[in-house]
Amino acid sequence: MTTAVREAPHHRNLTCYTRYNCRLPECVERKNAWARNRDRQMRAGTWKPFTDAAPVREHLQKLVEAGVTIDAIAITVGADRAAITDFTHRRRPSRAIRYGTNPQLAARILAVTPESICAGRVDATGAKRRIQALVAAGWPLLHIGRQIGMGEQRPEQILRVQRIYAATRKQVADGYEQLVNVRPERRGVPKDKARLSRERAAAGRWPNPAYWADRMDVIDDPYFEPLYGVTKREIVAVDANWIMRTTGLSKADTAKRLGVDKSYLDHAFRDHPEYAVEVAA
Repeated sequence: MTTAVREAPHHRNLTCYTRYNCRLPECVERKNAWARNRDRQMRAGTWKPFTDAAPVREHLQKLVEAGVTIDAIAITVGADRAAITDFTHRRRPSRAIRYGTNPQLAARILAVTPESICAGRVDATGAKRRIQALVAAGWPLLHIGRQIGMGEQRPEQILRVQRIYAATRKQVADGYEQLVNVRPERRGVPKDKARLSRERAAAGRWPNPAYWADRMDVIDDPYFEPLYGVTKREIVAVDANWIMRTTGLSKADTAKRLGVDKSYLDHAFRDHPEYAVEVAA
């Protein structure tokens, strides 16, 4: 019986070496450098492998109360989301809340303020849309991160936040240009993974690269609403719903105002019953 080897989610700290048995040269050197530093501090009597996590937990709670998201904190300190939530939540019954942490991570988290989170940040709309378009083209989020030179978890994180660094937005935009005309299967993405990515995008109505090809001037505009995957009947149903609820017009008058036959509006409501309004016919 063989045991599957888990792939490290990133290669930025000792986790990939200690938990995932990663032996990439740079990761081995990171582990050796850490060991050499530990040995020097032990000889000097200054070795403190862990520090109390309580101040970090309290600081995180204050940041969340101030409106800062966990994802934004994780991106700012360069850590996985799970490494941050370990301070405040139990991920599974067998894993307790973190009560000790390494001083370096503690220092990075304690340095985060609501002001520093916002400083240098820009709207993330364009980056989100480019990532979603690549998913619609068959690129899994993990592969997007690898291909454009950022952490594997970063694209998923970007989809959850409202603001990102300008450098990150440029990195996503440059990466989009590199991948938009490349079939993911030619870069090692398994066919089933590419299919699942396309299905995820379709379920979320994420516009694909072909949609944005003629709309690149508005891809970064948060006020532009892409009507991708939306039929004319759905648009009519949505508009009729608003008109009838706010003005009290009959279905016939609403249809006339929208420039369609009443029978068309009936079909629109039948296809999209969530927008149907029960008022006088």
